[in-house]
Amino acid sequence: MRDLDDQAAQGRRPARAAAAAHRPPRPAPRQGPAAARPGRNRRFTRYRKTATVQAAVFTCLWYTVFGTRPVQVVLVRDRAPGGYDIALVTTDLDASPAQVIERYAARWSIEVAFEDARQVFGAGQARNRTARAVRATIPFTLACQTLAIIWYATAGHDPADVAEHRARAPWYAAKTEPSTADMAAKLRRVLIAAKFRLPRPGQPTPAEISAIRLAWETPAA
Repeated sequence: MRDLDDQAAQGRRPARAAAAAHRPPRPAPRQGPAAARPGRNRRFTRYRKTATVQAAVFTCLWYTVFGTRPVQVVLVRDRAPGGYDIALVTTDLDASPAQVIERYAARWSIEVAFEDARQVFGAGQARNRTARAVRATIPFTLACQTLAIIWYATAGHDPADVAEHRARAPWYAAKTEPSTADMAAKLRRVLIAAKFRLPRPGQPTPAEISAIRLAWETPAA
């Protein structure tokens, strides 16, 4: 992280045990750390919903991760039912608190994709023991996942898929969209059906072709 290009910015949620030191003012570096600006209510959009939360911002140094490169910390307190406190760190000092929070919320779909790759497409079951094997397996798994989703979006989607799933599992009362597992299951069924279904109804099977060939060869012998 210390070698991160100056033009690149990174945002992350630090671990609980991570310690960040406030950046001292330049004119008096021996003075105490700069205090965070008082938190105030901020309104922004996350997870397709507009919400109001309290957020405080300050600039500091996270020595163990970014060295002497300053970072911006956004402390968020959500008092809504089910809300929680969280600290977000970014190297983008020009980003507003709303932008930092919205960027973090936008990563949720990425995290879900990684979870699907592990649980649905088998990346979590890979037994790789070398770095080279990992570099080959994980990109291949993500490529397969991408192809499956593209196939479903362009050719496999049916509006009745969600209703069919809810009929099989009525406890998913709030289900409105197919999951990645639904897409993979439908692709698997289509591949199996294509494997065992004749391209043309009148086309003979390999066993029938072999029987006719043997019947022709017998009189000739």
